[in-house]
Amino acid sequence: MATVHHRRPVLAAVLGAVVATVLATTPAAAGSTAPQVTNHEMGSQIRLREGVSRGAARATGATVSGIDVSSHQGEVDWSSWWNQGKRFAYVKATEGTSYRNPFFAQQYNGSYRVGMIRGAYHFALPDVAGGAVQAKFFTTSGGAWSRDGKTLPGVVDLEYNPYGEPCYGLSQAAMGTWIRDFTTTYKSRTGRDAVIYTSTTWWARCVGARSFSGTNPLWVARYASAVGTLPYDWAVWTFWQYTSSPIDQDYFNGTIDRLRVLATG
Repeated sequence: MATVHHRRPVLAAVLGAVVATVLATTPAAAGSTAPQVTNHEMGSQIRLREGVSRGAARATGATVSGIDVSSHQGEVDWSSWWNQGKRFAYVKATEGTSYRNPFFAQQYNGSYRVGMIRGAYHFALPDVAGGAVQAKFFTTSGGAWSRDGKTLPGVVDLEYNPYGEPCYGLSQAAMGTWIRDFTTTYKSRTGRDAVIYTSTTWWARCVGARSFSGTNPLWVARYASAVGTLPYDWAVWTFWQYTSSPIDQDYFNGTIDRLRVLATG
């Protein structure tokens, strides 16, 4: 009996750890505040909600090929992607107000070292905190910008809520305000206009007829053979995420010289 009594605290501790792990990795119920324990890739919710069309992507005019990564890719073999013709990369830095990509340094610095023009992105959770708060977290956690000619302006990733209501419980007007707060704060801290990543369908549903085309470059997600209709008031796209196989792949709309101009500011 004495042996059993000694084992009970150990068993309780093990069971407690298992329960804590399950709770930490279970998405919140719809309408509740999102637990910031899950890392979401750029476009993960767009692929889930909108699907993927078949057919090879065809961009008209001059383009530059690139990729975007998050912790899902772990340590990236950057030389391999460079040899496949990828010349720029965006790396996830943050999500919400507490998540930081644990592979950020290897991915961000590694892409730079092989010669790529690189940048960072933030997965927005508009129901967790305001746009200004999340922009500050982003810029202090890898999303800042430097005038070195090889660092692209930061990106705010706006897509379906991974945890519940697609628009995070915000009206179109409130979402527009959230985005404006993020982008103006980002510019005040870096001197650059943030790139907005989104899909046409999500934008129409959650933002509507609110224009950012005069200030913020567009990164549109559409997994199809053509880029298609753009979100409200944008006449041109700057980046296009066209596939997630075998990794998120993108085009820059222009020549490598124009990409360097975007990096220079």
